[in-house]
Amino acid sequence: MPDQYDYDVLVIGAGPGGYVAAIHAAQLGLRTACAEGRETLGGTCLNVGCIPSKALLHASEIFEEAVGGHLAKFGIELQGATLNLDQMHAEKAKAVKELTGGVEFLFKKNKVDWLKGYASFVDAHTVTVGEQTVTAKDIVIATGSSVTPLPGVAIDQSVVVDSTGALALPKVPERLVVIGGGVIGLELGSVWRRLGAKVTVVEYLDAILPGFDGEVRRESAKLFRKQGMEMRLSTKVTGVTVQGGKASVQVEPAAGGEGETLQADAVLVAIGRSPNVDGLNLSAIGIELNARGQIDTDHSFRTKADGVWAIGDVIPGLMLAHKAEDEGIAVAENIAGQTGIVNEDVIPSVVYTMPEIAGVGITEEAARERGEVKVGKFPMMANSRAKTNRDTDGFVKVIADAKTDRVLGVWIVASLAGTMIAEACVAMEFGATSEDIAYTCHAHPTHAEALKEAAMAVTGKAIHV
Repeated sequence: MPDQYDYDVLVIGAGPGGYVAAIHAAQLGLRTACAEGRETLGGTCLNVGCIPSKALLHASEIFEEAVGGHLAKFGIELQGATLNLDQMHAEKAKAVKELTGGVEFLFKKNKVDWLKGYASFVDAHTVTVGEQTVTAKDIVIATGSSVTPLPGVAIDQSVVVDSTGALALPKVPERLVVIGGGVIGLELGSVWRRLGAKVTVVEYLDAILPGFDGEVRRESAKLFRKQGMEMRLSTKVTGVTVQGGKASVQVEPAAGGEGETLQADAVLVAIGRSPNVDGLNLSAIGIELNARGQIDTDHSFRTKADGVWAIGDVIPGLMLAHKAEDEGIAVAENIAGQTGIVNEDVIPSVVYTMPEIAGVGITEEAARERGEVKVGKFPMMANSRAKTNRDTDGFVKVIADAKTDRVLGVWIVASLAGTMIAEACVAMEFGATSEDIAYTCHAHPTHAEALKEAAMAVTGKAIHV
């Protein structure tokens, strides 16, 4: 029996979900391979997504502090700071190389075979990867997602770019139009705004950040406008034409009406991502996609094809690297005969702008639809550490069930929101009440105290407001 297949587990795709699943399967004693067609491991996230974008976000924040006079009030006076964009890109590339190399090292350390090439199903236990044919008892589809194209808009990666192109612009555009007011558009738009571009965000809906809490969406838009980003909400893009290295973006009100043309040196198309399923030959194993082009699975991540599993962006749920990682751990444990589960109700979302925006659980709107709730809010303006650091934008909001006091959602707009949300995730994973958080001692002075105060505010007993 052991030699019936080449491997116990074959993972298709080496992004955050796939590489974690492969490593964990190997840790559990299974003979494991991972098929990946990119030249480097780590998928979109590591190569052209979360990691390089954070490198540019961090670098652009430092640049803005240096040239914007923000440091003078702290007694740090700088003159003549200039931008070396090539060096900024080089440092970003260095971080990516270190991390992709790190995954390759972990594959070797855990004896995971990297099969170089794109996999295609022959049957439920057989795939072709490039020229070779490989068999496995269990196969995990972890192929991730790609940028969703905007019909009628051609991406040339020089004037009209997607998120990959926006990470590699060779010079700062004077005018950048961002199509899509979601996480990716706002993060990359904020990078180029800090570096000197005039940025206009065009969003079809009447608010940015679909899926986020309503109050957070409004506050975020207000802050981005204050920073100099133009927001064109309830606006539809009808076409983009490029001539002589410049773009004309045709827009009109989403509800219909008179159109106008926006001029731009660069246009970023960031309207979302779609599952990568082309080329997998799913029909060979009887898998049909759902209405959103995703692969449906059960709670254990099994597909309808026996021995075939799926995780990450190709299945329903939030398209987030950390969700895929958790599912990678869970699917490996399920294949190994253990019990792997992911609590889909406690998956945080973070926007790495300045300030950061983070949320976990449900929005206030969704909570009120379910029943009676209590909401506690605390402004960062009243937090002593934020006040000292002069980064007082934002607030923390805790939504609790009115009867049980159980925390249903936490939403944060603050410079450290991405880190602060972790405490809310732990609390919610343990079924915490707002009282549990309120009576937990938090170090002073820290930004984290704002969450404690927001929890106290649920019962109207915040101290510092």
